[in-house]
Amino acid sequence: MPDLIAKSCADFAYALASSEPVPGGGGAAALTGVLAAALGAMAARLSAARKKDPAARAELEERVQTADALRQRLLSLIDWDAAGFAPLAAAYAIPKDDPARPEKLREASLAACMAPLEMLRCCGETALLLEELSGRVSPLLLSDVGCAAALCRGALESAAMNVWVNTRGLPGDPEARALNEETGAILESALPRTEAVAAAVRGKLQG
Repeated sequence: MPDLIAKSCADFAYALASSEPVPGGGGAAALTGVLAAALGAMAARLSAARKKDPAARAELEERVQTADALRQRLLSLIDWDAAGFAPLAAAYAIPKDDPARPEKLREASLAACMAPLEMLRCCGETALLLEELSGRVSPLLLSDVGCAAALCRGALESAAMNVWVNTRGLPGDPEARALNEETGAILESALPRTEAVAAAVRGKLQG
């Protein structure tokens, strides 16, 4: 499996800009989700440290744990997404007259959806977390929650595209249809949350 998450920020950006097929859009989507969850964790962690009320502090500390878990999960998906490219590339390279090609391509396409779909699930949870944090963090950290919401929205839309690019070649396939339906359901639930949080923060910051 690739070890992209061990790269520095500069090296990852260089690899993303190179002619190598990975990292690509999926890795970028996961990394964007990582940044959203990390900002949420920071805002919750610093706000918890300033709370005098034990119950309020415990509530924020619980959300820190959630955000940290989401950050770690999304980070692992960068390499998982990259690992899914090789089988897909191999399936596309099979001669078109090979009778085994359609099924191998189908299997590889569906497998390549798994990492971005998991990104969507994690980003959906991150969107919910940020919605909860928006009314609980210190006013000085509100901009960080707003930035996290904007990043989360980008991660959601990017991850969805990485599902759709792999299901579009499987019209009528029931598994592909189920993946598209879950993708749509997550977006329908999570995107309004990120938009509402970002809009609320913009409104407060702009006065």
